[in-house]
Amino acid sequence: MYPENLVMPMKEELTSVGFEDLRNAAEVDAAVNSKGTVLVVVNSVCGCAAGAARPGVKLSVLGTKRPDRITTVFAGFDTEATEQARKHFMPYPPSSPCIGLFKDGKLVHFVERHHIEGRSGAQIGDNLKAAYEEYC
Repeated sequence: MYPENLVMPMKEELTSVGFEDLRNAAEVDAAVNSKGTVLVVVNSVCGCAAGAARPGVKLSVLGTKRPDRITTVFAGFDTEATEQARKHFMPYPPSSPCIGLFKDGKLVHFVERHHIEGRSGAQIGDNLKAAYEEYC
């Protein structure tokens, strides 16, 4: 488990722009199963989270079309919440970072780590904006 002083600045990159920090299984289930669209970002300490995932998801929610709720869990810190989010991402294998978009409790779009690595924040943002156009 990562130390809090390492994780908190990375969490704040998302929570400071309105992402809801989910810390346990019940909060994840309530968010995912809520009516409408919900973005769930599995945040991470890795370089692709810092260089592409966090910047990309932040860019993605600046437009007029966006999910009703934007949420995040942190791998290696919010262990219970992350494990529960990953159950909702099935059949995709666990990865960090990753990003799931749900509509009325159903996973409709998923960005795995291997789709994040080697891409820019702008590319991740564009990918998510296209999903928002279709589902939000």
